[in-house]
Amino acid sequence: MARLFCFGIGFTAQALLRTLLAEGWQVGGTARTPDKCAALEAKGLRMVQFDGSAPLPASSLEGVTHVLVSVPPGEDGDPVLRLHGADLSALPGLAWVGYLSTTGVYGGREGAWVDEDTPIAPDLPRSLRRAEAERGWLTLHERHGLPVHIFRLAGIYGPGRSAVDNLRAGTAQRIVKPGQVFCRIHVDDIVRVLRASMERPNPGRIYNVADDEPAPPQDVIVHAAELLGIAPPPEVPFEQATLSPMARSFYQDSKRVKNQRIRQELGVTLLYPTYREGLKALV
Repeated sequence: MARLFCFGIGFTAQALLRTLLAEGWQVGGTARTPDKCAALEAKGLRMVQFDGSAPLPASSLEGVTHVLVSVPPGEDGDPVLRLHGADLSALPGLAWVGYLSTTGVYGGREGAWVDEDTPIAPDLPRSLRRAEAERGWLTLHERHGLPVHIFRLAGIYGPGRSAVDNLRAGTAQRIVKPGQVFCRIHVDDIVRVLRASMERPNPGRIYNVADDEPAPPQDVIVHAAELLGIAPPPEVPFEQATLSPMARSFYQDSKRVKNQRIRQELGVTLLYPTYREGLKALV
């Protein structure tokens, strides 16, 4: 029986695990706290606590056929790679490992297009850590045959996490920075890509996971407001916007991400090829 173990069960991983549970998979993984482990166990998952400070019990990975790594690297690197890279490389019957990275590893491109063959140029500390983690996982593939696949995700949205939700909560800002575009992807389409890769494994391969239309962030807010039948918030110049340091840093990078590889190699047809279809479904 297929069994997936997920290091770090967040927004994207939960969407994947719901799909796999419905298909009859055995699924489980890690969370940082006992409370979150208990909450996820109540949903039918096999959970173990993992905060990156100590390795899991050896029995945690027994019988695992597929592994998803969605734990972000910290200042001391990727904790899964550090504590369990060797264990996974020696795991019998392991058919697929997916590492969730970010399109942030391409750095700022002033709106230019990038694809998986574009040399990466991370320009933020978190993107540098992601690039280092990618190299570490791919090294395990090259040296030990670990069946690793790298997925560079664009900005993720979905139920409870979108421009629609921000407008309903009264927290949306229509921020305008000339020339700025972001790429995004609906969480359900990430699941489609991951499932397609599991069906067609190609270890060592890198995939961009983004929709078809990079767009200025203010356009997305306006369209979401139209769908809700409300007036959009007023335009705010980027320099005057109220943003956390983390949110402000995202505006340092502007690029357009090509997604042909997921179509051509994995046969994926996106449910939501642009933000318009994705937001309509959320409304």
